[in-house]
Amino acid sequence: MAEPEFSASGVEIERWPRSLTKAGRVLIQDGRLALLTSYGRVIDSAPLRAVQAAKPWFRGDDSTVATVNGTRYRLTMGRDGGRPEGRVLAGRFLETVRRAGAAKT
Repeated sequence: MAEPEFSASGVEIERWPRSLTKAGRVLIQDGRLALLTSYGRVIDSAPLRAVQAAKPWFRGDDSTVATVNGTRYRLTMGRDGGRPEGRVLAGRFLETVRRAGAAKT
């Protein structure tokens, strides 16, 4: 199994209007995105080229919105202890998804 392209833990994963987990994990590995609970259960998963991600205008720098299998999720990075690197993780996540999108065109 290859090294993950992106991995973040302590992620709040929300599907409006409720929070699914406050300490989840986002994993991009082998061309797939997986949203996991804190216990490792898969919330949703899809090939990375089918995922859309953007920066929401209504949230802080540590948040992104990802559409996976037609479902929109709000991902807030660095929630675990309010770490300041949440903004950096959100930027890396967006860049990884965008690179996959550029590769499919």
